[in-house]
Amino acid sequence: MLLECCVNSAVSAMEAQRGGADRVELCENMADGGCTPSAGTIQLARTYLKISLFVMIRPRGADFLYSDDEFEIMQQDILMAKKLGADGVVFGILTSDGRIDGRRMEELVKLSRPMGITCHRAFDMTRDPFEALDDLMALGVDRILTSGQAGNALEGAPLIRKLITQSKGRILLMPGRGIKEHNLTAVIRETGAVEFHLYLTNPVKSRMTFLREGLWMGNPDQSEFEHIQVDATRVAQAREILDNFKNGNL
Repeated sequence: MLLECCVNSAVSAMEAQRGGADRVELCENMADGGCTPSAGTIQLARTYLKISLFVMIRPRGADFLYSDDEFEIMQQDILMAKKLGADGVVFGILTSDGRIDGRRMEELVKLSRPMGITCHRAFDMTRDPFEALDDLMALGVDRILTSGQAGNALEGAPLIRKLITQSKGRILLMPGRGIKEHNLTAVIRETGAVEFHLYLTNPVKSRMTFLREGLWMGNPDQSEFEHIQVDATRVAQAREILDNFKNGNL
């Protein structure tokens, strides 16, 4: 029963560790679903983390069909993550017709080793999840982060369970998206998975005393005077649920 926390900063990574996470997926730009963090973020996280550190390799938001320049960026970011001591990387590339881009993925897999490799939710955008599963197993990817091609992992639980059965232990299927403390037990039971990906946060108020109202650096719907950070207390609650389930108390 492994708990991976998606984290949006080095501070969030430390909060996830404090709450009992086994591994973090370090990202930036969560508004777009997570992109590659800066070198400084990776380095600081690695300095203070004793748990496993996986780094998102995603040059931008939106689709997973990348230009030659974007592919080169991904290669360089993998080398950066490796140099800075990451335990693993997280990436996915598709072809225009919604299949796994085997040629490019193979290049990235070779470049990434000996680090661990997760294919992220690009998998959920493929046209045939069973074909994509076979392709990723053939490439030697270690795990797939998936919502079961649904809006959240609980809705996609039936497909996740089928994928776990088809994989026959050759790759890990890790449910993610929309898993919180209130539905984690249901996701465990309905998927049969053993690794789980959660993003458990709370807003942190700004320490600014002067507040310039009416201006935005980004989305006008988002406050300029608070930011989102992983909450160690919520992570600890999820950790307790996993431990109780493992020990037969749920």
